[in-house]
Amino acid sequence: MQQNMSPMKFNFFLKWALPVLLLLAVYPAKGKKPNLKNVVQQGGIVQGDPGRKRIALVFTADQWADGAETIIPALEQRKVKGSFFFTGKFYQKFPDIIRRLVADKHYVGSHGYGHLLYFPWDRRDTMLVSHQDFNEDMLKGYAAMEPFGIKKEKTRYFIPAYEHYNDTVAAWAQQLGLQVVNYTNGTRSNADYTTPDMASYIGSEDLYRKVMDYEREHSLNGHFLMIHFGTHPDRTDKFYRLLPRLIYELKAKGYRFVTVKEMVEK
Repeated sequence: MQQNMSPMKFNFFLKWALPVLLLLAVYPAKGKKPNLKNVVQQGGIVQGDPGRKRIALVFTADQWADGAETIIPALEQRKVKGSFFFTGKFYQKFPDIIRRLVADKHYVGSHGYGHLLYFPWDRRDTMLVSHQDFNEDMLKGYAAMEPFGIKKEKTRYFIPAYEHYNDTVAAWAQQLGLQVVNYTNGTRSNADYTTPDMASYIGSEDLYRKVMDYEREHSLNGHFLMIHFGTHPDRTDKFYRLLPRLIYELKAKGYRFVTVKEMVEK
């Protein structure tokens, strides 16, 4: 290809055209096309259109569900649809919660089945699972979702376990007809799982201030704003308890809340 192009045209292709083609390739020909302004990193969509005042609230969980009686009513009262990503084990352990979320028409998707760590935290190029391991875990997770009427074809966006992925994981997901999405960096809201014994611990009011400071300095346009659906009992200061205030203040600033599917596709 480079032999038939000028250097300037070839560089343009590498910088702009190729990423768009790769993103389009993960979508079925008859399916919805992505918003080409989505921000993509290592094959995963990590932010929607940065030019639009929209936020997608994303909630993940594996074993804890203590936020249910705060999060679900808060979203209902504020008329907000959230996006929930649970492991297959969570679907099996908390069926009543899943039925409530489905009935309320939230986006309810996959977080894998067994909450696998795909590769070490400090070695993104060293896989801890095989391609077959990944496929089996994902398909087992979707099998756990089927009793609730949740089909893989309708919930193809998923957040990887530990919100930890690389281009290999993204490529494997695409081969299953899935698309990796992940929280948007910057606000530190994903640190709401930390417990007081951790060096990285941060209290919920401090997290709240970081979110609002980031919004003031940079904006939250297109953000996938992550909150854990439940946290270890050792963390008694639960960030999700501040969700009603967070929604209220961000709506007052002109943000509209959408699901991950709407953010990515519209």
